[in-house]
Amino acid sequence: MHSTIRGALGVSSALVALAVLSAGCDQGGTPTGSADKPATGDGTRRTDRPSPHPGLGDILVGDEPVTGSRRTGEDKAPFERTYTDGALYAAVTGFRSTAFGNAGLESVYGDVLAADASGNASGDVMTTIDPKAQKAAFDALGDRRGAAVALDAESGALLAVVSTPSYDPATFSGHGGADAKAWKALNADRRSPLLNRALREVGAPGGTFNVVVAAAALEKGLYASVDDRTDSPLTYVLPQSTTRVTGASPGCEDAPIARALSLSCDNVFAKMASELGADELRSVAERFGFNDDALTVPVRVAESGYPRAGVSRPGTALTGIGAGDVRATPLAMARVAAAVACGGRLVAPSLVERVTKTDGGTVRSTTSGRTGRAVSRGTADALRDALGAAAGEVLGGDKAGSGTGAKAAWVADGRDGTGSAWFIAYADGAKGHPVAVAVRVEDQPSGADPRKAAEPAVAVGERLLAGLS
Repeated sequence: MHSTIRGALGVSSALVALAVLSAGCDQGGTPTGSADKPATGDGTRRTDRPSPHPGLGDILVGDEPVTGSRRTGEDKAPFERTYTDGALYAAVTGFRSTAFGNAGLESVYGDVLAADASGNASGDVMTTIDPKAQKAAFDALGDRRGAAVALDAESGALLAVVSTPSYDPATFSGHGGADAKAWKALNADRRSPLLNRALREVGAPGGTFNVVVAAAALEKGLYASVDDRTDSPLTYVLPQSTTRVTGASPGCEDAPIARALSLSCDNVFAKMASELGADELRSVAERFGFNDDALTVPVRVAESGYPRAGVSRPGTALTGIGAGDVRATPLAMARVAAAVACGGRLVAPSLVERVTKTDGGTVRSTTSGRTGRAVSRGTADALRDALGAAAGEVLGGDKAGSGTGAKAAWVADGRDGTGSAWFIAYADGAKGHPVAVAVRVEDQPSGADPRKAAEPAVAVGERLLAGLS
């Protein structure tokens, strides 16, 4: 079931996915955590200082260090970084190399993680990552190009940050011949394993962006409810263009927002975007975190964007189906899901729970970025209710229990007819906190049935959600 677009722009259809399991946020929709002190997966906060130990400071996941160090016997660089499950956590830790510099948390907290003058660690960095969720997503993605993100929708604590194909930072942490060979091979790899796709790669989000468009329509009052008829022809011709967008099924004709989200009706959302206009859509997209070039977690995140100016009328219509010049990271789309889950509130994502020095001092978090109300509580509740009807389309009727909803997406990205499969979702986590997830799997053929094309992302998302339960 999919939409078709005919004409010079030749943009492919999208089946969107937003999984809605039970709500779980506080009634006011306000975050219960904070950007500076994000909650852990079980909602607790740890205040113990790290024990002094020789070597470099450590990065911890679930109370266990995933980094270490060994003596080199050299005066200029007395310690060399080691990693436990380096490939699994590379998107979290980044790398520390005596020859090739630092990246990720290893760079942000380079001074804290360095050894002091006496050769002891200066401090440790405790991450918010849930090791079970991280491994579930990493194993599910395998060696495919893709990414997965999970976060606590109330506090913004990042519970999984996965990018594949990955790399083992231990292979080039020194400065010998083997390190140089490994570094050269990674940089020459066309699959770009050193790129953190979860935080640093943007792409067309396809039908997952329908959620933002629907939110804008409800906020502006274009429709009073998700059940209002939209007066959308089954085949919509983009303004000032011959390009046609055809709905996924006959049920897409005049489909209300609720049905359009369920059936992935590109005709409805292209027309809706055109009626709203680029300025209105940009305003709402920015409240969801788009066009924010200052977002850090505290690792800097690539800017997800809605075009700022000069958008043509047909181009505006295309943004309604997550095409045209709309670009998003998996983290950005996870934040959209989280905002819907938590009554319309956008919280700041954070990868770090605490940075503690061995002298007992605490380093303030350096996260930054846009927060606040994305949409009204009423709009968020309406979207959550509307998305419930989509469960059977993505997860299958036998998996879609009471209170469950889901959608998934495939969108062309211009590489030899292939595209990216997307999945965004939220659900109750293990401790009752709502969690939001986003998955992107690249290089996926469209096939005759876009539901099949979206299945790789859905499968990863299901395993990630299971790892969070």
